[in-house]
This record gives sequence, structure tokens and C-alpha cells, in this order.
Amino acid sequence: MWEFSVGLYMISIWPDSLLLAAVYGVVESGSIFLLGPTIGEWVDKLSYVKVLQLWLVTQNFSFMVAGATVFGMLAYPDLKSTNPGLFIVLIVVTNVSGAMGMLSTLAGTILIEREWVVVMSEGQPPGLLTQMNSVVRRIDLICKLFAPVVSGFIISFVSLKVSAMTLAILNTTCVWLEYWFFMSVYKGIPALVERNQRRTSRPSPVDPLESSLIQNGDPESAESNQKQNFREKISKIPFVGAWKVYLEQEAVIPGVSLALLYFTVLSFGSLMTATLEWEGVPAFVIGTARGISATIGIAATLVYPVLQSRISTLRTGLWSAWSQWIFLLVCVGSIWVQNGLIAAYMLMGGVAASRLGLWMFDLAVIQQMQDEVPESDRCVVGGVQNSLQSFLDLMAYVMGIFISNPQDFWKLMLLSFLAVTLSAILYTSHVYRVRKHLIHFEKIIQLGRWLTRQTSDDCRS
Repeated sequence: MWEFSVGLYMISIWPDSLLLAAVYGVVESGSIFLLGPTIGEWVDKLSYVKVLQLWLVTQNFSFMVAGATVFGMLAYPDLKSTNPGLFIVLIVVTNVSGAMGMLSTLAGTILIEREWVVVMSEGQPPGLLTQMNSVVRRIDLICKLFAPVVSGFIISFVSLKVSAMTLAILNTTCVWLEYWFFMSVYKGIPALVERNQRRTSRPSPVDPLESSLIQNGDPESAESNQKQNFREKISKIPFVGAWKVYLEQEAVIPGVSLALLYFTVLSFGSLMTATLEWEGVPAFVIGTARGISATIGIAATLVYPVLQSRISTLRTGLWSAWSQWIFLLVCVGSIWVQNGLIAAYMLMGGVAASRLGLWMFDLAVIQQMQDEVPESDRCVVGGVQNSLQSFLDLMAYVMGIFISNPQDFWKLMLLSFLAVTLSAILYTSHVYRVRKHLIHFEKIIQLGRWLTRQTSDDCRS
């Protein structure tokens, strides 16, 4: 609900400009970019229960505060002129609270999608991991389906203020139910309890300088070893060490390809939502369109296991990447449509249809990482992947700051389409490197010969 509503809140607080929505996006994405690798290492070190507690309390409290501050700014629309100091404070609190909420959400995403799902599928039939990934993504997309519709109707038929207050109240009351659900899963799956005990009993790594002090008993000798250990100590800095682990993975190119898709405004994010609002599209229509987009994404979670079982994870990603690209051509075409509302509906339609390819590609890349990344690196790689995605998401919002006039949104659309094109090309090159070919031309030839024979037989008969 917050993801959908924040763009509408910001353009209502500061009409005719995407600036506040873009600044919020920069703060949120920048926080995840800078702290994502650290969050991944933190999830890897703490027990499952401790991660759950910190994640849920921080997440719900942060969005409760953000909803309350937004309510205050909406209740007093003249605040920016009558008391600019307080207005700036409320904007800062909203941005910081939203960023904290998304950082804690990242911790939960890494724990559930990169760790628990893999642990629960170990020792089970190979297809179970594919099914579980699809189900988890389906749950996520069902929430993306209903939340915007509910928010859109509250905003359109009641008010923005009621929407913000509803959000704050919902986060206050839901945290206990969420914790009970997750603890039920944890206690009900013995493999999770066993893995958690193994994680918490792992010995802490010994610092190289401390080791040399113990062995030599000579501070001067240890000081002479500092230069020798400098590179190793740099690699142990959380941010640097995590990126080093990420870049060593076989799945790094698919990961970068997925991250490039975040350099976009062609999604129902705050910038596109704010632009559609500026175009005069009602909030409930935007919410419904986002719901349709999520429904298509849910369909992708049903199609993906079938396609993956027939043509492999790698090739499913290839076909998904290019199908997304094809549907986004509709969005590019809307740039040249003179009627603003028709162009807006073309934009929403193209984005919604492209979600089929997007979410299948997302599932394909996540499964490649689950299959190819060692257990010891799984949470760290997940943190870096989300950090990279947030950096490119951050760059999209930076574009929104420099191109903040809604009339110039078409420029952002073209840059986004170029990023999707680059992503598809990069992933295609990875598939070619692994498989040494892209298309089974011999099978196409065999199909052509079979069709020719069938045609000849029909003519003779």
C-alpha cells in the first residue's frame, strides 16, 4: 500500500512536480544500495528468530511513522509556506522512515526468498524449488494486486488523509499476526530449526592481525605484517567483501541483467503513478491498472514452472527477457500519441502486459542464483543483488529529479526502454556463452521438413 500511495502523497503535497516523489525514491534506493550488502551479512550472522523480530518491528514501526507524518502534511496543506522549517522536518522524517521500512523489508526478503525457501526444498524433488519460488512470488503479487486497488478506492472515494491514517493503523495492528505466522512456519519445519542451530554455532573468523599478535607475541612483528594483511583486511570490510563475493559468482551476469530492469520508470512506481495522476487519470483507475498488472504477474508464476520444466531455467529467462521488451514497445509508441489520456492508457497497458515476461525473468534469475551460489554466500549475494538493484533504481529517481516536469516524462520512458534493451542483450550473451548457441536451427529445419511432408501428403490425398 505504501509503495503505491507514496507517489500520490508526494504530488499532492507538492503539485505539478515530480521532485518530492523523486527525492523520496533517491533516499529509499540510496539507503538500500549503501546498506544492502551489510544487511545481507547481518542476516547471515544472526539467528532466524532475531532477524524476524528486528525485521517486523522495524518495518511496521517505520511505515506507521511515515503514514503519520504524511497525514500531518496533508491535513495542513499550507504548512510549506506558513512553517517551512516544520515542513522540511516532516519531509525528512517521512523519507528516513520509508527508507528504514524498506531496509527491514530487504532483510525479510533475503531471509525468506534466499534462505528459507532453499533450506525447505533441500532433499526434495528438483521441481519443488521452482514451485516454491513461484508460490512465494505469487503471494507477493497477490498483495500487489489488492493493496493498490484498496488504496486507490480509499483515495478516490474518501481522501488521501484517510488513506495515510489507514496505513499507519494497519502497520500498528498487523505486526503481531505477521510474527505469529512466520514463527509457525519456523517451528513447523524441522530443517529450518536445524539450519538455524548450525548457523548460530559457527565459529567467528579470527582477525589476521590478532592472530599474528598471538603467534609472535611481538607488537613490532605484528605491525610489520599490517602491510601484508592490508588487502585481506580491505576485503573484510562488509561493503567491499560482499561485492567481492558477488563478482566471483557464475550467476553474476544474470544478476546484473535483472538489476538493469530497475533503471526504469516503466512500472507502477511513484514516478509513473505521479505522472498519471498529473495527466488526470483517477487514482482508482491507476490502482485497478496496477491490480491488472499484478494479475498478469500472478499468471507469470503459473506459466514459469511449466516453461522451466520444458526448456530449462536458462532458456526461460531468455524468452522472458525478450517478451518483456516486445510489450514495452507499446509504451514507446504512446509517446507519439497526441491524446494525453489515450497515451496514458497505452502506457498502463504496455507496462501491465510486460509483467508476464518481467516476473518470469525475475524467477529464472533468482533460481539460477539459488542453484549456483554456495550456501555460505547465499545471504551475502542476495544483499549485494538487492543493493545493485537499488542503485539502478536510485539512478532512475535521479533522472526524475533532473527531469521533474511531467510533460517530459517521455524522456524517462526512452531511457528506461534502453535499459531493458541492454538487459536483454546482456542476458542473451550469457546464454550464448553457456550454451554456445541461442536457437536450435536443426530443430527448425526438421520442423520445416515435417511440414513439407505433411503438405505433400495432403496434396496427394
